[in-house]
Amino acid sequence: MTQRMIEINSPAFLDETVLVAGQSLPACFADPKRPLALEIGCGTGHFLLEMARRHPERNFLGIDIYNKGCYKTCSKIDLAGLDNVRVMRVEARYLLAHHLPQASLAAVYINCPDPWPKKRHRNRRLVNADFLRAMIHFLRPDGELFFSTDFADYAADVAALIPELPAYRNCLDLPLVTDLPGYPISKYMRRFLDRGQPIHFVHLQRREELDIAELPTLKVVAGFRARWGDRAHG
Repeated sequence: MTQRMIEINSPAFLDETVLVAGQSLPACFADPKRPLALEIGCGTGHFLLEMARRHPERNFLGIDIYNKGCYKTCSKIDLAGLDNVRVMRVEARYLLAHHLPQASLAAVYINCPDPWPKKRHRNRRLVNADFLRAMIHFLRPDGELFFSTDFADYAADVAALIPELPAYRNCLDLPLVTDLPGYPISKYMRRFLDRGQPIHFVHLQRREELDIAELPTLKVVAGFRARWGDRAHG
């Protein structure tokens, strides 16, 4: 059984064909000169809109693989009248490989991605050493990376990678925390917090002194949705 694809006509929605035709991501915003932040897995848009309201001086791109979530997010953006938010239906690693300029992100937010809880599926998790190494190429000097999860083992695995990634500076006193003051709580996060289940946070920053030329050649490792480019993106 397949779900009906909802047509998205919102001006906040970016169809991939616009970028394939040669338009840059910054040019898709009302003010292309604003710093760009990316939320990977924007769900139905609660976190994304709160960040856009708090930081009108920044542009925000939210991506998700689910058509319905993109539709709901765009509806919220239109209702709020925000001009600094855009949405794409695209897989994260596909976006990195095909459309995102290097050193273009002021921040990236990854909130409660699919935890793939079964041990045999954990290699499918988005945030791993390869992904974090690739993200260094896309963050600006001093660009920030935020990761949150409701799965303690996922958080521990990511936190354990920090010493192996000298290109990042840990912004926290500990490898991970369960309270990050001022960080917006999404509808999904609230569901777990109300049950007494903690959310674990990692907060990293690309070192300003890092010479990108000294990094290994960029390699974006495809996820299990490797054939994303063959799919319809309505």
